[in-house]
Amino acid sequence: MNKVILMGRLTRDPEVRYTQGAEPLAIARYSLAVNKRFKKEGQPDADFINIVAFGREGEFAEKYFKKGQMISVVGRLQTGSYTDKDGVKRLTTDIVVEEQHFAESKRNKVASKGNTEKEEEPDSDGFVAVQNFDDDDLPF
Repeated sequence: MNKVILMGRLTRDPEVRYTQGAEPLAIARYSLAVNKRFKKEGQPDADFINIVAFGREGEFAEKYFKKGQMISVVGRLQTGSYTDKDGVKRLTTDIVVEEQHFAESKRNKVASKGNTEKEEEPDSDGFVAVQNFDDDDLPF
């Protein structure tokens, strides 16, 4: 089975190109900075992983994803190779998107950009108090 699940921040806005032909296909490329669980002294804190999204997933990335956003990606690992203009064989490793999702709320994103809006702090038991709650809001 070839299945990859990643969560990280976009290192740049997605770069989108379209194929030639009767029905152009969107191909979006971007990279994610995925934090490492264990860090060694003098080593980078994150891995930078190349992502490719085709079709509707590519169009979605172009429209909604921006540098710095936390997203999650489900896909498959794909390796390949090519010969560059100097005749050197280069190896590639990409994640081909099957699903991609926002991984943080707009509120958290605004707060992380320096907005002074106060966020709710969890109690010692890990729960956040719900404000303005009414039993009529329940679906049952």
